[in-house]
Amino acid sequence: MEEIKIRIKKVLEKFNPDEKQKRIREIEAESLHQDFWKDHQDASAKMKELSKLQKEIADVQLLKDLSLKGSLKEAEKLLDEIEVLLYFSNPYDSGSAIMELHAGQGGVEAMDWTNMLNRMYTRFFDRKGWEHEVIEETPGEEAGLKSITIQVNGEYAYGFLKGEAGVHRLVRQSPFNADNLRQTSFALVEVMPEIEENTDIELRDEDLEWDFFRSGGHGGQNVNKVSTAVRLKHKPTGIIVTAQAQRYQGQNREYALKILRAKLWLLKEEERKKEETRLKGGYKTPGWGNQIRSYVLHPYKMVKDLRTGYETSNADAVLDGNLDAFIDANLRKL
Repeated sequence: MEEIKIRIKKVLEKFNPDEKQKRIREIEAESLHQDFWKDHQDASAKMKELSKLQKEIADVQLLKDLSLKGSLKEAEKLLDEIEVLLYFSNPYDSGSAIMELHAGQGGVEAMDWTNMLNRMYTRFFDRKGWEHEVIEETPGEEAGLKSITIQVNGEYAYGFLKGEAGVHRLVRQSPFNADNLRQTSFALVEVMPEIEENTDIELRDEDLEWDFFRSGGHGGQNVNKVSTAVRLKHKPTGIIVTAQAQRYQGQNREYALKILRAKLWLLKEEERKKEETRLKGGYKTPGWGNQIRSYVLHPYKMVKDLRTGYETSNADAVLDGNLDAFIDANLRKL
């Protein structure tokens, strides 16, 4: 009980209700202007922000009331929810995310592992009640996936998922060889926020190189008949993105631009973090050299996060999408 009291005190100190109330008043004042709804996208985003802030204020007030009444057991569940939200300081944390999975070393085994991760995250999205849609998918020749890009729409999707970026390592008896040998394979997870057009990420037409080709994936009768798939290259950075899951070329163009904006933002963010930690050392780009979690299925079962030390022997539950404890432990460490 004493520990809960200490946690409540820390939350109330960190919450900063005055700043949130100030922002609420600003949005309410803006919403009274007759031109407020002319930019429907911007107005909707602000009303969503208003609703979120009002809920946060109400939740903290309820937490105070429960604390004063001494109803600490009732307060504990609400406290868990509020604590997690306080870790989301990035302006994009509350929005949607784009997740990419890439097979690494290990051949067909790694492609199967990438497919297993896709299933794990899909189950996690479903548990959260988030909508998700495949933007791009490249299947393996024999099994699994070479890569997949998924749009994830849900409240705080980026905030919860951003800590999943990095290399995920699998150790198991391989089902792809007759001797059932123990094999290690790797997959890379990349997570980016959804970036709206009206941000400081500028895309100039002269910097974009478009290529259109026939889709080899979803699309029904359109597959291999119409050039609906798109490949987009950003000349200054050399970044290339493809989108082919949608039936129409226009939809795939939209998704390609969305992914490119996200990748350019991630590039800027990595440069900023690198500069911040240049004198301290220890900065790691979320790429192939940065292993974050190990999944062992043989000779014993264990999933361990190498950043927080959190582990569980219930590997089946984790691979079925039960990731909350890992994500929570990482958020608390950040």
